[in-house]
Amino acid sequence: MKVRDAMNTFVRTVTPGTKIMEVASLMTLYRFQGLPVVDESGALVGIIAERDLLHSLFPKLESVMAEGMRSVDYDKEMGRYKEVLGLTVADLMTPNPFTVDPDMHVLRAATVMVRHNFRRIPVAEGGKLVGMLSLGDVHKAIFHASLASGLAG
Repeated sequence: MKVRDAMNTFVRTVTPGTKIMEVASLMTLYRFQGLPVVDESGALVGIIAERDLLHSLFPKLESVMAEGMRSVDYDKEMGRYKEVLGLTVADLMTPNPFTVDPDMHVLRAATVMVRHNFRRIPVAEGGKLVGMLSLGDVHKAIFHASLASGLAG
């Protein structure tokens, strides 16, 4: 079974110039944990994930080491979220993300995802985004294939 047999082709994308306010809205309203970033030609240039938005709010290691965890003012750190909302995707995205090919075996793609601790991965062909594959997509495809072949006793 190939990735193309399991992937989702209806993918919401953003561009490097998209405001983080829009990304945060999409993430919180539609429960997107991450979005592929494409340029004007549709080429995949990055990924923006919830952790990218929240990472800047985490206390810096140097501060924690110097002052200790108890001295961190987490409410103050949380207040900086307004600054994050004013940024663009280009400011926070992870560029050049890992991808899988649509003709890759679905279990090989799942192996890549598990090794890198990804729940989902972009599917690209010739540098262009053609879909997204999640571990749930892989599981669902394998489950349906097992039912169809009569393997599910």
